[in-house]
Amino acid sequence: MSPNKPTSQETLDKLSEALESGAMVRGRRMLNGLSPAEIAHLLESSPPRFRDVLWKMVDVDVEGEVIGELGYELQAHYLSQMDAAEVASITEGLADDDLADILQQLPDTITQEVLDAMDHQDRARLEQVMNYPEDVAGGLMSTDTITIRARITLDVVLRYLRRHAEIPKMTDNLIVVNRSDQFIGLLPLRTLLVADPTASVREMMITDIDPIPVDMQDAEVARLFERNDWVSAPVVDESGRLLGRITIDDVVDVIREDADHSFMSMAGLDEDEDTFAPISRAAPRRAIWLGINLVTAFIAAATINLFEDTIAKVVALAVLMPIVSSMGGIAGTQTLTVLVRGIAIGQVGRNNQVWLLNRELIMGALNGLLWAAVVAVAASLWFDDWAIGAIIAAAMVINLITAAFTGAALPLLLTRADIDPALAGGVILTTVTDVVGFASFLGLASVFYA
Repeated sequence: MSPNKPTSQETLDKLSEALESGAMVRGRRMLNGLSPAEIAHLLESSPPRFRDVLWKMVDVDVEGEVIGELGYELQAHYLSQMDAAEVASITEGLADDDLADILQQLPDTITQEVLDAMDHQDRARLEQVMNYPEDVAGGLMSTDTITIRARITLDVVLRYLRRHAEIPKMTDNLIVVNRSDQFIGLLPLRTLLVADPTASVREMMITDIDPIPVDMQDAEVARLFERNDWVSAPVVDESGRLLGRITIDDVVDVIREDADHSFMSMAGLDEDEDTFAPISRAAPRRAIWLGINLVTAFIAAATINLFEDTIAKVVALAVLMPIVSSMGGIAGTQTLTVLVRGIAIGQVGRNNQVWLLNRELIMGALNGLLWAAVVAVAASLWFDDWAIGAIIAAAMVINLITAAFTGAALPLLLTRADIDPALAGGVILTTVTDVVGFASFLGLASVFYA
């Protein structure tokens, strides 16, 4: 970021000062001098009352682009306040994939009215995108492409391009198709600009790049873009017929949404959680997850209750119990995070699962032995009882090995069962490490002090 360019928070502060001083015209000018993406970011960074004021100041001709940049929750909030005519007006000129994302937030009746208001060609293109789920290549693609034939010369291609007022954004290749619109190859613009104009497209095009199948999952599309450093890529149906193209801006959105999903799911929250959502919406969502955790906490408490007599005899056990469960929880979370990330980016498969499981077990045992020795000495000196040091050391080794195994095996099992490991893994892992930690520590103590 340029040192002279204000941050979004500084811009928000300046807008707040302008509005509080009554300088509405200056505030409106400041707001609409920003790009649609920056306006959307300011809206998402504002409390509800100030957010509504800002939205009313946004120029109508950029409302559609701003809507397209907002998260789903805020997007749905503003769209719910519009009728079909308003939606059709503000979304005119948007890319097919962006418009499809917006219409999918609306009730079917409103969506149909918007489609009816469009001309036949635009409607057909849009419906082609909307026929596919948003988490596959077909839902990400735009039908705004430039296609050429292999038999023509580069000079003809250049003359053809000059007839366009502009070419689609992020066009780095022209797509070569046959008479049946089947994908043949790509002609890079850099090749077009420097090659001999008399050469044919067939001579200069690239044919070693495979197009993206229309039903490919968005996560796999993102991995292909990352692996190949693509800016855009063609999308084809099962017969190889060109349907559209995916551009890097849509892939960046997929990567961000997947990262948000993994991060927020660890706390049981939706990836589209609005930071400034009203209490009435935010509190119930958190309450559900707290209730689930409360159930698991009772399970751990019930385990402790089984050893009530032992704890009453040796008070030091109550002091040291949290150490065993805490160390197991951290070790398990480290393993779980590594495996969830590996699964998300496509690095974990059937051929390497056993190796990863063994590696995590060995690391769990090594770390268990290391920190068990440290804790054993500290506990023995603290309570002047070498027996309690040996007990907590054994319990810690058991719990860290269990945590490593659970943290590695759990996401693999959940993935096979089509359950999101980021969402369910943390709760199950915490319950296992707490129960095993308490049971091993207090069980060993019960045997020894009996």
